[in-house]
Amino acid sequence: MPALVIDYGDEETPLLPQDTPTMVERDAEFGGTIERAKLEKALLRKLDARMSILVLIYILNYIDRTNLATARLRGFESDLGLKGQEFASLLSILYAGYILMQIPSNMYLNYTGRPSLYLPAAMTLWGSLTLATGFVHNFTGALLARFFLGFVEGKHSTAFFPGALFLLSSWYRREELGLRMAILFCGSMISNAFGGLLAAGILDTMEGKLGYAAWRWLFFIEGAMTISVAICSIFILPDFPSNTRWLTPLERRLAEKRIAEDVGILREDEKQGPMQGLKMAVTDWKVWWLALTLTSFVVGLSFFAYFPTLAATLGYSRTITLLLCAPPWAFATLVAFVNARHSDRTRERFFHIAIPITVGIIGLFIALATMNTAARYVSLFLMAQSNAGFVVFLGWASNSIPNPPAKRAVALALINMVSQVGNISGSYVFPTAWGPTYRKSYAICIANFSICILMSFIFRKYLISLNERMDRGEDLGFGVETCRLPVEVSTAGADAVSAQVGGNDETLDTVEHLPRLSRAGSSSQRKGKDITERQGFRYVY
Repeated sequence: MPALVIDYGDEETPLLPQDTPTMVERDAEFGGTIERAKLEKALLRKLDARMSILVLIYILNYIDRTNLATARLRGFESDLGLKGQEFASLLSILYAGYILMQIPSNMYLNYTGRPSLYLPAAMTLWGSLTLATGFVHNFTGALLARFFLGFVEGKHSTAFFPGALFLLSSWYRREELGLRMAILFCGSMISNAFGGLLAAGILDTMEGKLGYAAWRWLFFIEGAMTISVAICSIFILPDFPSNTRWLTPLERRLAEKRIAEDVGILREDEKQGPMQGLKMAVTDWKVWWLALTLTSFVVGLSFFAYFPTLAATLGYSRTITLLLCAPPWAFATLVAFVNARHSDRTRERFFHIAIPITVGIIGLFIALATMNTAARYVSLFLMAQSNAGFVVFLGWASNSIPNPPAKRAVALALINMVSQVGNISGSYVFPTAWGPTYRKSYAICIANFSICILMSFIFRKYLISLNERMDRGEDLGFGVETCRLPVEVSTAGADAVSAQVGGNDETLDTVEHLPRLSRAGSSSQRKGKDITERQGFRYVY
């Protein structure tokens, strides 16, 4: 009986069969391989349905974080008597509080294991502070409100970069994670597309209502929306595979086993506590390299906070300016989804990061070179779509930090924390004095995008070398036992399993323990290799 040929994408060298349980034996507790596959598909549907609320939360997160730029168009600065760099300080102070809570928050989340309670509580506080911003009357009051908003969002961010990475990577395999991250990150771009439409409606209709300016109603309404969604999310969000109550014991066991098979099984004597995870993260140079790379990316994206201001240079009214912000971000949302989906299917990361950034650089050069209205509006589309590389980069960072979970939780928080320095400095990249051309601002963004591409390329080459070392059987000291799954099944049998589970000849792409069954033209087939064992962890680059 011929051995099944399996495509592992970037895995090129097969390992020899080991004295480990066969695939059938491993799936016996679920009623066999076919029953496991059915259960796994049902589990993913259930997870996807509940995780979808993260998109709505993320939309509200970004609307509340960026509504200051929208309020600026309707008298926010003049009403508070702001001058000089005070508006930029209001933007940057949010990230000071944000930075302080990143690592403690992810450590605490990993320790408690209850994101379904922790996140809604923090979200309620953040919504309340957004609402309270509508009552400020001077620079000091606004500064304090923004600082504590960032402080609470730093806690809330345990669910959203890096928290979303940690939470989602606790449930989904590496080849499933990219699509989910793309959908989640699209929430931030949808907030830019439709947040502007919502803001336009509020600013045009609420001026003077109950004696409050329209920009104050912007904070009142958006804060109230956030609090309402927070209350609902308590009953929807999952915790972690081991303690989610709305799963059956068999589903919880399957959820845990899926992740163990994907990234390796942590040896019991090497499980780490929060402080050990902190030490492991801060002593891993890869974490710092990714953090600095992401920082340069964030500075390059500094136009994000000033998008309404840049759209205003086109010369239209305030309402039309807000409406013009929607199409570029709708386009960026589509590009981000397609880019991340393709990255997921091809298991490639670097070019899916570098290409959107390069297109963004082209847009920045156009904006730098001309004041022509049509050309500058096109440049906004090209600049906005550079966010498509951002979501792939975040997924890449998560994939590049192996077990133990305590280290991964701290590492993702540390990467995000350091990158917030880019948001702080980026808040000062578009001063009013440099407008309306903002040539110096665009030059700064171009330089930082270029640095990001270079550092990402170097990191890619390093990951390739690590994979080659693992292929030679070297122990890289991850503290995990890689899952090696001998497979003895004919190609015809594989086709039968695929048809029985999926129906209508559907291929089981969601079941990695039957990876890409009998798919023609796989890399292993092209090389004439018979892989009779599933390899363990490999870096994706």
